[in-house]
Amino acid sequence: MGVGPKAILVVEPDDDLRSTMIRVLERSGFDVESVVGAQEAVDRMSQGVCRLVVASAEAADLSGANLLQATGRLAPVMPVILTSARASVAAAVAAMREGACDYLIKPFSSETLEAAVRSAVTACGPRPAAAQAAEPRSLQKTFITHDPRLLEVLQMGRQVARSMATVLIQGESGTGKELLAAFIHRHSLHPGAPYVAVNCAALPEHLAESELFGHEKGAFTGAVMRKAGKFELAKKGTLVLDEIGEMSLPLQAKLLRALQEREIDRVGGALPVPVEARVVAITNRDLAQAVGAGSFREDLYFRVNVVPLVIPPLRERPGDIPLLADHFLARFNAQTGKGIRRFSEDAGELLSRHEWKGNVRELENRVERAVLLAEGDVILPRHLGLAPRLEVRPGTSSAMAVRPGTTVWEMERQLIMGTLSEVNQNRTRAAELLGISIRTLRNKLREYRMGIEAPVQARTG
Repeated sequence: MGVGPKAILVVEPDDDLRSTMIRVLERSGFDVESVVGAQEAVDRMSQGVCRLVVASAEAADLSGANLLQATGRLAPVMPVILTSARASVAAAVAAMREGACDYLIKPFSSETLEAAVRSAVTACGPRPAAAQAAEPRSLQKTFITHDPRLLEVLQMGRQVARSMATVLIQGESGTGKELLAAFIHRHSLHPGAPYVAVNCAALPEHLAESELFGHEKGAFTGAVMRKAGKFELAKKGTLVLDEIGEMSLPLQAKLLRALQEREIDRVGGALPVPVEARVVAITNRDLAQAVGAGSFREDLYFRVNVVPLVIPPLRERPGDIPLLADHFLARFNAQTGKGIRRFSEDAGELLSRHEWKGNVRELENRVERAVLLAEGDVILPRHLGLAPRLEVRPGTSSAMAVRPGTTVWEMERQLIMGTLSEVNQNRTRAAELLGISIRTLRNKLREYRMGIEAPVQARTG
């Protein structure tokens, strides 16, 4: 479904790339017009023939910044996606400050381009304020990845999106499961229909059935009027059941019927109500194990597991770590008005070696913290607040082995001495990696030389 005649204007001097972009966007249902140079694009914009611009920063006759300024004058509400071969945080920050809706680094995948355009059309373009406020944040975000496994998951999600099949999204907390659900909704048969998300773990047990299926007036104390449930509110759109593994067994039985029969029973209702919403279930639990433990119905598991999509954790796609870190740096720079250019080499190494048990959400929080704490234009290890991860080389014993009875003081000593060993006794670098000052490091080393375990002495003295 297009968004109007000549809605997407592609500005790209490279013939092959321009042809590919046109093909991707037209295949996705958009009307596309293309030009080679930025000056020609300005002329087209002045004629009011486009709603969204995807422009190369390398256009020969006008810089990306000047194009953004021209767009701001001619069409202040028109979103612009800037593309560039320069993988520079500073360039991305500058583009965002000049008004770019998004900044894509070449080469980018067709999924990345399509997702950015859809996000720009729905999130950056002119919309009623009430609609903006009501739209879930997940619909305003897109996946940022170069990882082959995740790109394969996105491709599969895109393929099944235009069916009504139930999708089960699995992955650890913070990997972006809701983003994938929103991605499927944007590519569905009815992307303009409601997107309704409900957290099954947060549903009060006595109100859970009413929340999902609705109730009739007088069905129970306090039911003063008929209320539509989440299934009905979703209409022909998408109903996301987050943390479905936490749903109670009685409610699971009712959900199974709704999925099988495509109809629901309102609480206190006499007749079944047909529903059309497509269901996307989300979980960070192993539902097969839950079935074995008796906490999840086997028949419901088979019903929701029609199309299983598994998002790999961040630690298994290390190439995405610097990509995401730069993206978050650009975003928080724009939000805080700072001009931080980059991560230091040591900070980048620390990011790459961290385990990221909280996945993308943890990385986002760490970058936000670093942007707030950084004094200059470079993020250092101490701004991230991450402990260095010491690796054990083959043939050596781990200096960080934890034995029962090991004191916090001893663990701290092992961490500091191990870090110094890793950096060839460079105290300045060790202090940066540990996130402490040189003075604190000197004081700690003085303690260790004297063999004083202050906390133990305080307890026994």
